[in-house]
Amino acid sequence: MTDKETKDRFGSAEKDLIALGIATAAIIMFVGTGGSVLPSVIDAIFSNGRGPDKLLANAMLLNIALIVFGWRRYRQLTVEISERKRAEQQARELAEIDPLTGCLNRRSMGIATDNLRERAMENGQAVAYAMIDLDNFKQINDMHGHSIGDQVLVSLSERIVDLLPEDAICARLGGDEFAFVMAYEPHMRSRVDELVIRLFDRVILPFRLESLVIDATMSIGVATDHEELVQNLSVTDANELMHRADIAMYHAKKQGKNRYFWFEPSMENELRFRNELEAGIRRGVAEAEFVPYYEQQVDINTGELAGFEMLARWQSPQLGVVSPEVFIPIAEEIGLISEVSEQLIKRAFADAQLWDEKLTLSVNISPVQLRDPWFAQKLLKMLVAHNFPAERLEIEVTESCLHDNIGMVRSMITSLRNQGVKISLDDFGTGYSSLEQLRTLPFDRLKIDRSFVSELRSSGGDSTIVDAIVSLGRGLNIPITAEGIESEEVLETLKEMGDLKGQGYLFGKPETSQEVFERLRRTNKLASTRETGQSAVEPQDEIEQAEIRLQASAN
Repeated sequence: MTDKETKDRFGSAEKDLIALGIATAAIIMFVGTGGSVLPSVIDAIFSNGRGPDKLLANAMLLNIALIVFGWRRYRQLTVEISERKRAEQQARELAEIDPLTGCLNRRSMGIATDNLRERAMENGQAVAYAMIDLDNFKQINDMHGHSIGDQVLVSLSERIVDLLPEDAICARLGGDEFAFVMAYEPHMRSRVDELVIRLFDRVILPFRLESLVIDATMSIGVATDHEELVQNLSVTDANELMHRADIAMYHAKKQGKNRYFWFEPSMENELRFRNELEAGIRRGVAEAEFVPYYEQQVDINTGELAGFEMLARWQSPQLGVVSPEVFIPIAEEIGLISEVSEQLIKRAFADAQLWDEKLTLSVNISPVQLRDPWFAQKLLKMLVAHNFPAERLEIEVTESCLHDNIGMVRSMITSLRNQGVKISLDDFGTGYSSLEQLRTLPFDRLKIDRSFVSELRSSGGDSTIVDAIVSLGRGLNIPITAEGIESEEVLETLKEMGDLKGQGYLFGKPETSQEVFERLRRTNKLASTRETGQSAVEPQDEIEQAEIRLQASAN
């Protein structure tokens, strides 16, 4: 109900003509009857007169009753209207105000922004809309509880409001998202920048709550309705401003958080492309568009093929072959990395069954998967379903996995190794794993990151780090694999360091399952041709057979 409708309704109620008419008519009649009855009453009392006419006396008493009734009814109606007005006002405030922080809420922010824009346009001003989001606020709630999280939000809102100009508007849009709108002179955009910088300086100071000190950072996106600053893209309403500020804030988070950006049209194109990627990944999972490629792993001293590392590729009908650097981070964010990985592993098991049994299969595991307490059981179930020997499988985990939940990771690694699966620490040297973790966690192999191997390109290249890692592996009795071997010079340098495995473009680029199949056929390294002399089954046929076996085991 609008304010005008409420005013009209209450206004007519306050002027209830029926109750008012009854009281008025009763007073008029009382005057008329009282003029005849009262003199007769006085005469009867003091002069022993005949007394008033009974009919007139009864009429006067009725008038008195009507006056009392009408007045009480009118008073009751007035009190009722006042209470209902207060209730309406309270309901309106609840609908427009965030109850936790006292700021406007999302619903009322749009109206307030449009009103501010109208006033700013009349004064020849522009409007800046800033979207504020705390970084990693979920961790605060998870670690300290929602009551502490609420206190952080209240403190944050108070700090924001204290720094804003008097005519600015602040709102909590939901969760840990806040926004403010302010008018500014079009040629003085720096005024907005200065305000945002002050917010970063003062708002994200440590929150001291009870016995806790909580540190937090925030990301901010800013949009304006000044067309020259957004390449003549017009702003139609508050929703458009909020949308653009949200895009800019999202861009700030993607650039590393704890920073701010003004909206630019290119950001919207990037976000649209990302949304298309998300939709494509969801469709790709449903349509089984993710396929394994394989990179050779070679004994660098003998040149003998030792196995393959499975690499993920997305065969998108619209985008072609998409590299994992593009889709894996998005798949992790939207919670689909486990489905993607399981599809790839199942296909890889089916492919590797056709290889010589001496060839190993290495599979990269996402940190997200290692947070799943059932991951080890799922992987072992897939091994059984595909009848794939566990000793031929090597899973690769990165150093970042060791810091999420070391206890769970240790349990998973132990469980898998007990079944024969090998565990490799990938990209060693780029993270923060300690010697204690290397000593206590049962790793079967260390992989030297390609960034260190690339430093060996020339004869004068720095081999200090690679030497140190090889010596460490030798001391801990852990085999080493060097990644990113792309030249003969690097290969010769690594040969001098000891017995290592290597992989890289020098040995060949990643290949499809069919290309690997043909390579192994030419070198007589297919399982069936070595053991029985029979022609090997084509990879696609084997995959289909494996999927049938998996469905049968599930049923």
